[in-house]
Amino acid sequence: MLPKSLPGRIGLALTILLLIAGAGLLGWSLFGERGREAVGKAAIGGPFELVDHTGKTRRAEDYRGRYMLIYFGYTYCPDVCPTGLATMSRGLEVLAERSPKKAEAVVPIFITVDPERDDVEAMAGYVAHFHDRMVGLTGAPERIAEVAKEYRVYYRKVDEQGEGDYLMDHSSFIFLMGQEGDYLAHYTHTSTVEEIADGLEEKVQP
Repeated sequence: MLPKSLPGRIGLALTILLLIAGAGLLGWSLFGERGREAVGKAAIGGPFELVDHTGKTRRAEDYRGRYMLIYFGYTYCPDVCPTGLATMSRGLEVLAERSPKKAEAVVPIFITVDPERDDVEAMAGYVAHFHDRMVGLTGAPERIAEVAKEYRVYYRKVDEQGEGDYLMDHSSFIFLMGQEGDYLAHYTHTSTVEEIADGLEEKVQP
């Protein structure tokens, strides 16, 4: 439950702003200012074994030959995650209008950083609100920690005083991975639908 009192709401808003600022500073150190692409080959990405929103085990190898468009977040996220996923989904839809073949080669993936609450059922209900081909991935906390480490994703639990609930402080990036699982580009929470569509159109070569 979110705080109902005005001081509680103000406190929560300030907390969210601080979390976003912290994630932004982390992103600066990892990628540079609004870095759409890294110089050279970035050490981002790697193997994973998680469970999708239908209960099926999924591995990185399952997506070889296709492009993965990956966002890390959680279903209880109040604003940044739904906004990022909506922008990501719309960018893929715009690509489909321009080049259906390229869009079909891209798999939109949402990986939770909050596996304690985001089970298979929660992920299934959540991804249904975004793209009809979006894959929601969850798993044991140690599995999530492993894949987050591979993608250089930061996250931690932030308890809310007196509420018995919590937020997740996490970095907010959309990663575009190539057909062999290699890093190609990334986008931030400030990227527009057009920037994502343009980037995909340039990078995807089905």
